[in-house]
Amino acid sequence: MEKAAKLLTTVLALWLSAATGANSADTFEEPTTYHRAKHITPAKKAKVSAWQAKARADALLGFKYEHGLGVPQSFEVAADLYLRAAEQGDPTGQYFLGLMYDKGRGVWQDGILAYKWLNLAAARAPARYREQYLRLRQAAASKLTPDQLYLGQELAIQWVPKPP
Repeated sequence: MEKAAKLLTTVLALWLSAATGANSADTFEEPTTYHRAKHITPAKKAKVSAWQAKARADALLGFKYEHGLGVPQSFEVAADLYLRAAEQGDPTGQYFLGLMYDKGRGVWQDGILAYKWLNLAAARAPARYREQYLRLRQAAASKLTPDQLYLGQELAIQWVPKPP
């Protein structure tokens, strides 16, 4: 009798698990478009934030090269790294690239391009840095003629970020 009870319990357990599995298959049908959208959107955001992280890393590495922090000091390498970050839309890269153009470090001194990059950095800067970026943009603007200022503003308006 004991063996029959164990056998019955085992059969009943197997039958219930098989029945539950059949019903669970119905609940895990292919997701609808709505459900797919919920998963695709975070993936797109992750891709965008990965690009932003790379641009930010380029800007920070450029800072290390500009100041010789753990790497040989090289204004040219720093300017190149800042340019990569700036072209991808990183405000820190835009800010530092604008300063490089303003001072002529690693690039030809160019007040118009300095204003362009500082203007873009000020527009995209986090709130805690915006005031500082605006002050430096105004300092760069004070060195320009009205025609040069207009050209710098046009360059900033026409700028479009490049994907990495």
